Amino acid sequence: MLNDSQLTEFHEHGSLIIENFKSAQELEGLREATIELINGFDFTNHAEIFFESSGSSASDYFLSSGDKIAYFFESGAFGEDGLLKVAPEYCLNKLGHAMHDLHPIFDKFSRDPRLEEISHDIGMSDPEIWQSMYIFKQPRIGDQVDWHQDATFFSTRPQTVKAFWFAIDDSTRENGCLWVADKCSQLRQQFRVENGQSSMKCLNEEAWPNINDAKPLEVSAGSLILFDGLLPHFSTQNTSNFSRHAYTLHVVDGKSEYSKQNWLQRKVSFPVRGFR
Repeated sequence: MLNDSQLTEFHEHGSLIIENFKSAQELEGLREATIELINGFDFTNHAEIFFESSGSSASDYFLSSGDKIAYFFESGAFGEDGLLKVAPEYCLNKLGHAMHDLHPIFDKFSRDPRLEEISHDIGMSDPEIWQSMYIFKQPRIGDQVDWHQDATFFSTRPQTVKAFWFAIDDSTRENGCLWVADKCSQLRQQFRVENGQSSMKCLNEEAWPNINDAKPLEVSAGSLILFDGLLPHFSTQNTSNFSRHAYTLHVVDGKSEYSKQNWLQRKVSFPVRGFR
C-alpha cells in the first residue's frame, strides 16, 4: 500500500498525508450517521464539556466512555442561563469513543482493508482499534487544542499507538487544521487512572516545539493523515464560518504491552478488535 517514499516520510517526520483516501460518498455516509446519532440522543440535562488535553482530571462520564458512544460539548456551547446557545449539532466538540464497534456505518468506514495494510507497512504486527472520535471543530467556537502527543493517552511498551485522521471537511488554517512538529520526540506526559482518579504525570521537562517551527497540514476532504503517537501536534481555534469535521482512529499494536493505567480499558465482554 505505502511506497518507499511514503514510508521514509512517515518514519523520518512522524506524519504522512494520503490525499483522496476516502470517497465523497463515504464521507457523506459518516456525516449522515453522525447526525442520526445526535438526533436520536436525549440531551436533556446533558452538559458534558470535553476536558482539555492538557488538563489532569476528567469526569466519570469521560472515563466510562471507552465502550460507548458519548457526547461532549465545546466550552462555549452554553449561555449564562446554562442553556445551549444553538442546536446540539452546532456546538458539540466530539463523539467518542467506540463508534467503530457499535455503529455499522462507522464500523465499515473504520475497517477498511487498506488501513490494516498500512498498519502492517509501518511495522504493526497485530493492529487493534482502541478508540474512535468524530470531531466537529465548530465554526467560530471550535476550541484550540494545545500541543500534545497522543501516546500520552495510550501508553504501551514499546510505544506503538498511531493515529489515523480523516478529513471529513476541507481542513485549512482558517478552520483549525492540524499543526505538527517536524519529527517525533520523547513522551512528555502520561495521562493515567489509578483507583478511579485521573492524573497527568510529567515524564520529562522537554519544552514543546517552538510554534513558529510547526507545520500546518492543510488537506482536502477525503484525505488521510497518518501520524505517530509521539508526534507533537496542536490545532488552533476555528475562526471561520465553516466546520472542520474529522474522524480519528487510534490504533495500538496488540503485540505491545498495553498499560493498565490507561484511561481506556476494555471489558472481557467487549474486547478490543482489529480491522476485521
